[in-house]
Amino acid sequence: MENILNKKILIIDDEKDLLKLIHTVLIKEGFTKVYTAETGNEGLRLFNEILPDLIILDIMLPDSEGYEICSTIRSTSKVPILFLSAKSEELDKILGFAIGGDDYITKPFSPKELAYRVKAHLRRSEYQIESSDNTILKFGPFIMDTKKVEFLKNNKVIELKPKEYRILEYLAKHKNQIVSKEQLCDAVWGDEYIGYDNTIMVHIRKIRKKIEEDPSNPKFLVTVKGLGYKLVPEDK
Repeated sequence: MENILNKKILIIDDEKDLLKLIHTVLIKEGFTKVYTAETGNEGLRLFNEILPDLIILDIMLPDSEGYEICSTIRSTSKVPILFLSAKSEELDKILGFAIGGDDYITKPFSPKELAYRVKAHLRRSEYQIESSDNTILKFGPFIMDTKKVEFLKNNKVIELKPKEYRILEYLAKHKNQIVSKEQLCDAVWGDEYIGYDNTIMVHIRKIRKKIEEDPSNPKFLVTVKGLGYKLVPEDK
């Protein structure tokens, strides 16, 4: 299991004192990557920029509701979301869970307890991935669910075309190994395919645009000159 203290946590709350308190407590608990935002728009910007592993989200924000932010995030990511709210009515809690929240914490609360809940959700998230059957392929920042046909990078869903998905699936099952174009052709297209060389190159180029920060200088899906391709899970 990965060290959860290295996970990225994003706190979205417009109460500056509370924001500072939670940040301080998490840092004291050993977390090294804690980010903060005071508005919903800033929170979404940071979400897309840093791709956090867990989000602490206030429901009442100056420019939007936490429910709305949660719904937007849930359209592309399964990252754990912990709601913070002064609303303690059962209906509010039910709505929070129904819209995709993983926990609901009412104010005032114990910052220490919040830190432990953060740790519990991060551990559970890791455990669920590691204890899943062989339909889950986890490598570096990527997760591939071959049953649901989903591919995620840093918990954010990456939309792939069927052939792109099958290429990545084959490479994932042979990570850190050189895979020839002939092997990819056979695995993805099956029958003999005339002109496969150029077709595979086009698909590889499209995949890199979706998973690499700099597609022209790939770090994950690399070319081994004269031999084929290799999926390198860890960004060195």
